[in-house]
Amino acid sequence: MGVYVNPGNKAFTRALNSEIYIDKTDLIDVVNSRIDTMNCYMCVSRSRRFGKSMAADMLTAYYSRGCDSAALFAERKVKKGEDFQKHLNRHHVIRLDIQKFLETKNDLESFIAEIEQRVTEELRKEFPECADIDPEERLKTVLERIFDQTGNGFIFIIDEWDCVFRLAKEQTEVQKSYLDFLRGLFKGQDYVELAYMTGILPIKKYGEHFALNIFDEYSMTDPAELAGFFGFTEEEVRELCVHRKLDFTEIRKWYDGYLLNGMHIYNPKSVVDAVRRGKIKSYWTGTETYEALKVYIDMNFDGMKEAVIEMLSGMHCKMDPSTSQNDMTTFRNRDDVLTLLVHLGYLAYDEAEGEAFIPNQEIAQEYIRAVKVGGWEGLMEALNRTESLLKSTWSLDAKAVAEEMDVIHSETASLLKYNDENSLTCTVLMAYYGAKAYYMNPIMELPSGKGLADVVYLPRRNVDKPALVVELKWNKSAEGALKQIKERQYADWIQNYTGEILLVGINYDAGSKVHECIIETYEKS
Repeated sequence: MGVYVNPGNKAFTRALNSEIYIDKTDLIDVVNSRIDTMNCYMCVSRSRRFGKSMAADMLTAYYSRGCDSAALFAERKVKKGEDFQKHLNRHHVIRLDIQKFLETKNDLESFIAEIEQRVTEELRKEFPECADIDPEERLKTVLERIFDQTGNGFIFIIDEWDCVFRLAKEQTEVQKSYLDFLRGLFKGQDYVELAYMTGILPIKKYGEHFALNIFDEYSMTDPAELAGFFGFTEEEVRELCVHRKLDFTEIRKWYDGYLLNGMHIYNPKSVVDAVRRGKIKSYWTGTETYEALKVYIDMNFDGMKEAVIEMLSGMHCKMDPSTSQNDMTTFRNRDDVLTLLVHLGYLAYDEAEGEAFIPNQEIAQEYIRAVKVGGWEGLMEALNRTESLLKSTWSLDAKAVAEEMDVIHSETASLLKYNDENSLTCTVLMAYYGAKAYYMNPIMELPSGKGLADVVYLPRRNVDKPALVVELKWNKSAEGALKQIKERQYADWIQNYTGEILLVGINYDAGSKVHECIIETYEKS
């Protein structure tokens, strides 16, 4: 058993011994199907805290000849797989955590040589019959010699593969040298039975070409069949909440929102922390990528501020991830910045609609932290007004609501830099931002009655507040907005809601820059 060559199963044992463990061992079935095939190169990129390292530890424990892991997998999902016994602890494994070789930027010049030296030392001990191995030879040459003399291939499991691009953001020569090292190690090499890499970023592109085009990629924007293996699925979280007697609705509000291949995926680390500590709050604070978030939205690249305001208000933003170079410095348009934030976990991506959005309350709080200073004063003032606007709405004080809307629209207009129906929608959503504490996420254009209601707010469970049906008009009248709600029966869809329902009509006159509002209680039939 070595540190890098045929390591043990201690890391996976710790995961199994933890207070909360969700069985993801059926991932092994998928990976088994790739061994010694043309598709034996896999790169899984997910945001921090999504279980990438745990999965790498699990695969190491399963494949490595350096340990006996039969007992660890005895009661797990993978035990039902056809090839479970075929591959259990039958392979030579080379396991690398690249981050351990890059503690500081001073290591960037020597880390590749150190990797080759450390692995070669262990290979010489593991294969004493290959006496002609030169410790000064390149690692790929050593592996070629071993394969030629023994016929033994290797499974490579590499964690934090992309930390070079996060540490050496501007050092393109270091990045290229690293990619050349990986290309030489893997491409066209018969000794590779499987190469499995994980990281935050997908594989770096230069120009329009992938530097390592042999890898199948499974990312936050295109997870394919691996969607449910990283992060917690909704079913897994529901079961955990039932077992721990937790409020699933609140857990969903705070940690749900990532859409991967149509599946709702939860941040596993945050869910685990909330369950263990018995407190639902943001556990994202303090991660290394917070400064990245602040830098990227403050630079306002290609209208980034407008996009952030729209998404904070609950709207989605169109995004094309295909132009991203998969690094942290190359930005040619706003889509590239949005794509990076998706990979970092600060945005979710709806692949079917091609839209980015803020996934949940936990991440929304990180954006609020990031915009508290530095040119976002209008937004913060608007957010501070939302509680009083809600109280005015509940008390049917339409005049006060209109006046608050005037101020909020004025405070956000300079950041939005446009003046149309979309800005009104964004303003209204931002004005009711405080509703997140009492209501579920706003439902946009809800099919109801004989048309689409602009915005509907439904109270959270056990919250004694009225439902809100909001209709918006531009250069028309609040009376017309309220009339449309009634004539098209927008409230009929929720009339079975046992509590009070308020109808809110809002109009904005672009000439006078004044809002008007009418609020009525819905008379249920």
